[in-house]
Amino acid sequence: MAVALDPFYPIVPDLAWLERIVPLGVRLVQLRIKDKPLDEVRRQIEAALALCAKHRCQLVVNDYWRLAIDAGVNFIHLGQEDLAAADLDAIRATGLKLGVSSHDHTELATALAAKPAYVALGPIYPTKLKVMPWQPQGLTRVSQWKSLTSCPLVAIGGITLDRADGVMDAGADSVAVITDFITHPDPEHRVGQWLLWAAAWRPGGVRAH
Repeated sequence: MAVALDPFYPIVPDLAWLERIVPLGVRLVQLRIKDKPLDEVRRQIEAALALCAKHRCQLVVNDYWRLAIDAGVNFIHLGQEDLAAADLDAIRATGLKLGVSSHDHTELATALAAKPAYVALGPIYPTKLKVMPWQPQGLTRVSQWKSLTSCPLVAIGGITLDRADGVMDAGADSVAVITDFITHPDPEHRVGQWLLWAAAWRPGGVRAH
């Protein structure tokens, strides 16, 4: 079940970040909560869904697919370990759209077998967010992955505004962004710059494929 993705795909760690950036005009966002009690995760997912509905933003919930189903979220993202442990039949039965991470050919095959709405590839560039067991993939791998998939391709890892055009030119349909705006001195201003960039890559924009 492939979907059209916005070129700019910010990933945030909690509801507070969503409240800062979604009202700016973000169209697609992932809520990736780590190390919180389930009741708190549930509360944040429910509030995030209401916020995104208000601003016509597509919410993607990372990992917590059961809570996402309960809350009425229609899009989730799973890493390879989460995918292996998930009940795909239950996920498909609800009509949930699914994004899946991949880092090598074996993981790509696993991701594609799940019939995802998109496949993510990373890290494209070195990233400071977390220690990665994989070397940076580079733009050549983006082009290669695009040729192997029939669904949209999301590039992630070390992508800055200066690098984003090159990633899209290599074949990505969307770029997932975290540290470039979260660590910026003025995150809201940086998100605004990303939104202007995304407008150029949307259908009808000056840089649209």
